[in-house]
Amino acid sequence: MKIPELRIADLVAKFPIIQGGMAIRISMAPLAAAVAEEGGIGLIAGSGLSVEELIAEIREARRRTKGIIGVNIMFAVREFAQLVHAAFEEKIDLLVSGAGFSRDMFTWGKEKGIPVIPIVSTAKLAKLSEKLGAAAVIVEGTEAGGHLGTDRSIHDILPEVISAVDIPVIGAGGVIDGRGVAEMLKLGADGVQMGTRFALSEESGAAQEWKEEMLKATEEDIVIIHSPVGLPGRGIRNPFTKALEAHENLKPKVCNLCLKHCEGNFCIMNRLVKAQEGDVQEGLIFSGAKIHKIKDVRSVHDIFEDIREGIEQA
Repeated sequence: MKIPELRIADLVAKFPIIQGGMAIRISMAPLAAAVAEEGGIGLIAGSGLSVEELIAEIREARRRTKGIIGVNIMFAVREFAQLVHAAFEEKIDLLVSGAGFSRDMFTWGKEKGIPVIPIVSTAKLAKLSEKLGAAAVIVEGTEAGGHLGTDRSIHDILPEVISAVDIPVIGAGGVIDGRGVAEMLKLGADGVQMGTRFALSEESGAAQEWKEEMLKATEEDIVIIHSPVGLPGRGIRNPFTKALEAHENLKPKVCNLCLKHCEGNFCIMNRLVKAQEGDVQEGLIFSGAKIHKIKDVRSVHDIFEDIREGIEQA
């Protein structure tokens, strides 16, 4: 199978891969830049960062590559608007946003001439996004990691969205190798977003303990938790998730007001930071559905070589 380019507005990625913007501090400048250098689209995860930290990451990524660099910012975070405007002022190549839906971001993107790409899980929301000015849509199925907007498979949702819109459609959820990429492209996707495979890269911002815990995970270790954001999320079972399942009181003693709306069952930012820093007992380790099939940590270059080989063989 010939490897197609991915065209979004005036951007042309030589490789039809978008690296997922994984917060907190997993997808930072080193990972995004490495993906962009390989011809894909690298995303910096802005959620959980201050405006100053996001600006610094964007500038560092620009220092490392001339490839395509975007940011992913969850609509659910309280400083969503400030982070988006800061990223636009830094002239990022594109904005990706999920965990909620902002109409304003399309207007802001038009004003700055920057493509905006929402993460959707239904054809209805994809059509609305196109009407509002989306340059493309990322369609996530239930196989994805982190926050989930649906319990339906990407293989069921993707054809519906492709039929509903005329803008590029990027499939996401459960893709870890070239064979999976080829399957998504054969379904009609213009590109593929991959998160978990890049989380287990040498350039990922996760601690070694985090990566080792991910590599040990079996299919039985995958759990669905209820996030304070108001959405279910997929992660790896550990003492923290067991405490959630037992309905223990995990409400934070201090609230930093990081989300627009928080259900308060636990502090998601705190738990994600704990995991990213290596506390795999009390931290929240988000993961995709196919984590048990990933057996090693590789460089981004080697991951792309493996994807390329898998696509060509498909």
